[in-house]
Amino acid sequence: MTAHGGFAPHGVGAVLAAVVPCVGFFTGAEIVTVAAAESVEPERAVAEAIRSIVLRVVAFYVLSVFLVVAVVPWTSQAVAVSAYAAVLDRLAVPAAGTVMNAIVLIAVLSCLNSALYTSSRMLFALTGNGDAPRGFTRLSASGVPRRALPAGTSVGYLSVITAWFSPDVVFRFLINSYGAMALFVYLAIAVAQVRMRRRLERDAPERLTLKMWLFPWLSWVTIALMAAVIGAMAFPPDSRAQFGLSLLTPAVVLAGYEARRRVRQVRRS
Repeated sequence: MTAHGGFAPHGVGAVLAAVVPCVGFFTGAEIVTVAAAESVEPERAVAEAIRSIVLRVVAFYVLSVFLVVAVVPWTSQAVAVSAYAAVLDRLAVPAAGTVMNAIVLIAVLSCLNSALYTSSRMLFALTGNGDAPRGFTRLSASGVPRRALPAGTSVGYLSVITAWFSPDVVFRFLINSYGAMALFVYLAIAVAQVRMRRRLERDAPERLTLKMWLFPWLSWVTIALMAAVIGAMAFPPDSRAQFGLSLLTPAVVLAGYEARRRVRQVRRS
């Protein structure tokens, strides 16, 4: 951990830029709150789910990555292929590559399942304000918005097709832009949390049953760190294009929202 240039051999900026694709793999942790909200006791379920997610991230990702860098040097070519398989090979675990491929496949299928769940629920929720076609409001006998599921799967098939024709460019763009968009979403959530918390403290303090730790300092530190990571994308040459396109996406979303708001005002008047 001290050889080969030590910690951050390419500088702190490279570390911040590497955070962006990593965030893309963490995106989805907030799904537990969507699922917990449908439980019998949502307040208790949301608190337990968030606590569980934090512990799992620390145990299964942070500690496992620490073990990887403690066993295999980051300059090893095997790390670029599969970091965990490189560690298992170093420990002489038989069929390490096959075992890791099976684990990765299961993890990807689990991620796909949760993504389809979330996208269908989000489309269903958007219909309530008229931001999505009303056809997505129809539910099956078990309460599943089945019409919203093909919308998510069609985007998945389109991504597979584009990755087939351009595997290097498209996949790299999706990973970086996906992580950047996730940061934009989390940044908006953090800002909204600060504003809503202050409003609730003023107007309805009895509704504050779930409180953010160390408010407001931890919230502002989180906002500053996410803004720093987004800004760091503009400096490395290989991520500047993704940075520009990532800024374009929220601009298009905000423009669409403003256009929708003005159309509603005209209709009401």
